[in-house]
Amino acid sequence: MADKRQSIVTFKADESLLRALGGVENRSAFIRAAILSALDNLCPVCQGTGLLTPNQRRHWEELAASHAVEECDDCHERRLICHANNA
Repeated sequence: MADKRQSIVTFKADESLLRALGGVENRSAFIRAAILSALDNLCPVCQGTGLLTPNQRRHWEELAASHAVEECDDCHERRLICHANNA
């Protein structure tokens, strides 16, 4: 049987966040789901910091030499396109 121990994690919330959570019936489940969703959508390079370290920046520049960020014609989201095979 798998060990299912749980830990309690606390965080600070400002008044507007507390008001927004006020109508949520099961806040713990809601917060867990929101965190898991956010973790599933982290940038694979910066891991959600929004910043690149100098080494990450160097690696990005190496990748960018043969790739481009372009808008998808269908969904209009930004995506990476590999131009390495087209050279």
